[in-house]
Amino acid sequence: MAKKLKVNADACIGCGVCVSMASDVFAFDDEGKSSVIGEVADDATADSLISSCPVGAIEEDA
Repeated sequence: MAKKLKVNADACIGCGVCVSMASDVFAFDDEGKSSVIGEVADDATADSLISSCPVGAIEEDA
C-alpha cells in the first residue's frame, strides 16, 4: 500500500509541478493551490512527488 499524501495549503505556491507530474493525484483548487484528488500507486512515486515540491508543501498524511 502506498503512502497517503496531503498538501499544506499555507505553504503551496501553486507552481503546478505536482499537477504536471501526477494529474491523477493532484489538481488545482478554487484558490489555485494544489489538492490531493487521488491515490499514489507506490511509495517510490510518493517519495518522488514529495521531493519535487519546491516549497515542501507535499507531505505524507498519517
